[in-house]
Amino acid sequence: MNKLFTLVLLMFVVAKVNAQNADSLKLKVFIDCRTGCDLDFIKTEIPIIDFVLDRVAADAHVLVTTQPIGSGGNQYQLNIYGQHKYKNISDTLTFNTTANATASETRQKLLQHLMLGLSPLVAKTLYSKTIKISMKDEASAKAVISETGKKDKWNLWVYNVSASGSISAEQIYKNNVLSSNFSADRITNKLKVHFNLNGNLHNSTFDYDTVKYTVKNTDYNFYHYLSKSFSPHWSYGYQTSFSNNTFNNIKGSVYFGPAIEFNVFKYKDVNDRFFVLRYGPDVTNNHYYDTTIFNKQKEVIYGQRFSAALILNKKWGTFNTGVYYRNYLQNSKLNSKGINMQANVKVTGSLTFFVNIDANIVHDQINLVKSGATEQEVLTRQRQLASSYNYNTSFGLNFRFGSILNNFVNPSFQSYHGF
Repeated sequence: MNKLFTLVLLMFVVAKVNAQNADSLKLKVFIDCRTGCDLDFIKTEIPIIDFVLDRVAADAHVLVTTQPIGSGGNQYQLNIYGQHKYKNISDTLTFNTTANATASETRQKLLQHLMLGLSPLVAKTLYSKTIKISMKDEASAKAVISETGKKDKWNLWVYNVSASGSISAEQIYKNNVLSSNFSADRITNKLKVHFNLNGNLHNSTFDYDTVKYTVKNTDYNFYHYLSKSFSPHWSYGYQTSFSNNTFNNIKGSVYFGPAIEFNVFKYKDVNDRFFVLRYGPDVTNNHYYDTTIFNKQKEVIYGQRFSAALILNKKWGTFNTGVYYRNYLQNSKLNSKGINMQANVKVTGSLTFFVNIDANIVHDQINLVKSGATEQEVLTRQRQLASSYNYNTSFGLNFRFGSILNNFVNPSFQSYHGF
């Protein structure tokens, strides 16, 4: 009996070791998705790969990023970094999606390119014997050629029209918002043109202690910019706008600002790194609803603005930051400056640090009403109030431990919209 038990135990140990060895033969991949990726779908469609949750333990690190393109869709970029015994293998793949692409179409394209990119690594595992590759899809190839040579009847222009509304209410509070928006864009590798027209109507009522307060604010804005690249590093352009905003005491404001921009890196490397410096003068013609704190009903003001922005998408994480400074030439004390930063840094394979900062110092509120705001206007936020600064920040650490290898997909009792 003891011999039989020993034999069964030995068979179990051998079977378990063989299973572990078989699993160890699989390629271990860490998917680092900086945009929306259906990881459950990817896991179920590529069972010959182990998707791990620790980038250090992976044989390959796949970084997925996106950038908007002129047609309204997105360009996806997959940076594949081999690690450990695959460290000499790396590749970059890109593909585009249309503006009307469904989530299913997008995830299928992402899956296809992920398979293509990982093929050279999978080919070095024993699972390469089970792979079948087909390149006989002639119909799709002809369709791609036909689509590429087709003349665009819209001449690369893309238009968007939208309208929306919202209503919310409690016993003493009611609020409704109506919004509309129209935009037109034309983007090529050298020229970028944008037009936007939008308007908003905000109505709120407060019923408190037999007194009814009514707040109405409106704003509308026309905005246009044009930029032209004349080298891999340099661009020039301008921005112009007309706006109205009752909350900000702006009856009418016309703005124009030319600028020049220098990109330390090349524009084509935007998915990996982006560092731009921009400078330009500007002029604004303001008309106000009420007399301002500087005794103005209307005025023309001249200014200048400098800004810098840095974006990095790397294996160790994502880092975005920007700074700006703007002042009026008539009085340099009337200025504003600020910084914003978002960072998500993988300190180790399991420890991640994140921080979000948005802070501004404001000394240029020339539009504030001279008479100030009434108690009702303060409580209902009907008028803009004086403030020398504003900020918003969040930060933290995240540490994950436990199993780094789990490819099971189980959607049962998944949360859907509060259920």
